[in-house]
Amino acid sequence: MSKINSLPSLEQTLPGRDQAMTLDFQHAVLASDMREIPENCTTIWLALGCFWGAERLFWALPGVKNTAVGYAGGHTLNPTYDEVCSGQTGHTEIVQVVFDPSEIALTTLLKVFWEAHNPTQGMRQGNDVGTQYRSAIYGSAEQLVIASSSRDAFQHELSAKNIGQITTELTTLSAFYYAETYHQQYLHKNPRGYCGLKGTGVTCPI
Repeated sequence: MSKINSLPSLEQTLPGRDQAMTLDFQHAVLASDMREIPENCTTIWLALGCFWGAERLFWALPGVKNTAVGYAGGHTLNPTYDEVCSGQTGHTEIVQVVFDPSEIALTTLLKVFWEAHNPTQGMRQGNDVGTQYRSAIYGSAEQLVIASSSRDAFQHELSAKNIGQITTELTTLSAFYYAETYHQQYLHKNPRGYCGLKGTGVTCPI
């Protein structure tokens, strides 16, 4: 149960490996290289439960130029999906979102983020239980100031409905590791695949 409910210490974390896995970086929806950051674009990393449905949510937004799913927030180098699911990496399932700020504001992405899941559930999201399903926002210091403000605004609305306290982790990114190819754009490749996204029904006032 400790692997499900709490993050491992550095000593408990799996070491991983120095070499990244071999992947096909062709985006199945946007026809881009998932590693590409077009000119004038910026990146933020958003975790809101199982990354399959979360990635689909963001690639469909106008102004989002690239997406990829992966692992971040832990210590294990170049982890595998099985390792992340073991609870011994410290990583969460996360979506890398590359967007053009002149076409879509960061606040719009954050509004979608807050409303698409329940950020008060700690190490779970709905029926998905484990540290890899925790809510998180990783970005630059400037992005985190905006994210913190949006969190406080959403917390006010949640508190008014007695839903609970936000547990979302906000911090700068230490490393992002791309997930296996079969996870990338999973719900495009498997239209009837599992999507666990479920919000609180509360509107974020930003």
